[in-house]
Amino acid sequence: MKLDVLITKARLATLAGGRGPFCGRAMRNIGLIEEGVIGFRGAQIAFVGDTAEAERARIEADLILDVEGRLVTPGLIDAHTHLVHAGSRENELVLKLQGKSYLEILQEGGGIHATVRATRSASEEDLEQRASRSLRSMLLQGVTTVEAKSGYGLDRDTELKQLNVAKRLNQLQPIEIVSTFLGPHAVPESHIGREEDFLNEMIKVAMEVKEQNLAEFCDIFCENGVFSLAQSRHYLSVCRSLGFQLKIHADELEPLGGAGLAAELRAVTADHVVAAKPGDLMACAQSGVILVLLPGTSWNLGSKPANARFILDEAQGAVAIATDYNPGSCPSESLQLMMAFAVNQYRMTPEEVLTAVTRNAAWAVGRGDRIGSLEVGKQADVCIWDTASLAYIPYHFGTNHIWAVFKRGQRVV
Repeated sequence: MKLDVLITKARLATLAGGRGPFCGRAMRNIGLIEEGVIGFRGAQIAFVGDTAEAERARIEADLILDVEGRLVTPGLIDAHTHLVHAGSRENELVLKLQGKSYLEILQEGGGIHATVRATRSASEEDLEQRASRSLRSMLLQGVTTVEAKSGYGLDRDTELKQLNVAKRLNQLQPIEIVSTFLGPHAVPESHIGREEDFLNEMIKVAMEVKEQNLAEFCDIFCENGVFSLAQSRHYLSVCRSLGFQLKIHADELEPLGGAGLAAELRAVTADHVVAAKPGDLMACAQSGVILVLLPGTSWNLGSKPANARFILDEAQGAVAIATDYNPGSCPSESLQLMMAFAVNQYRMTPEEVLTAVTRNAAWAVGRGDRIGSLEVGKQADVCIWDTASLAYIPYHFGTNHIWAVFKRGQRVV
């Protein structure tokens, strides 16, 4: 067998087996192969096995990389970010220290509204340069695929501007970008009290987004003071009829029922779910909705963490972990840091966390059939870690443990 790249002497976490995300206890099954070997032909994985199997296959390769017992995993996938935006909001740190809540800051013209003003005034070139720096930081830490939401325009032109920047960046650098249209991220100041009119405007924008193939998913912020359950149901139902897959910012601050709506509509994901009712979390698990948890946001806002152990142990649900990278509630591109937070806040095992940022995150962004696990025929997106121990990554937090990264079979770090 002739291959382009052969990685040998690896502790190989394959995350292989079956179809779909891993749920509940199955999230601990990372498919570890000691003395593992993985080989690429072009952009695809062509061999996965142990040393003995590789010897029997008589593999030859242009590049043989002995990783000397290092941990090798699928490339990391950040399944919830607000990548393209302008401005920063460090001034809100002081307001939070004074005891002001997220919604209070929003109602005073800060929060999302501040970022909307900055993003509306920024050029596409400015947005592209800023997002490029973030993507490079993510890549260096092992992220090979990222979901990027719009939502800092709250008008047609800026929403399309954000999505066009993401589309262009998808061609200009190694990380694969999956776009989500989040037009209803907040009620713009011009439409307070006229939320229905604004949603109708965003539906028209969604039609353009679909026509221009700028996003695969639609999303809405379902929360008291933002969009109601009924408004969210109507908007997402229309978006589904347009051909979008669905996501929902659900129950971040109050138990409004957004997670239950995600189950009702069979959304791909329900995100945040910090305040979700247990029954709604059970409904998500039973409906196959992946629950995307964002530990950095809870930590930064000083709020209680999502109930991950209930989701995993009682509901037997599927969890993904993401950064929620954005300029307000989580200004961090470090998915490795979120992995540490997930262990310490959620009491998830290192194996569950790895599953949450690889296999389950792949299904959360609609790519589970080709990334997220190390299996023959899948895309050769691979992280090589500068440690043999999975537990060492969240244990030694706040630093970068990546030794090398491959995207589509090419070494990019």
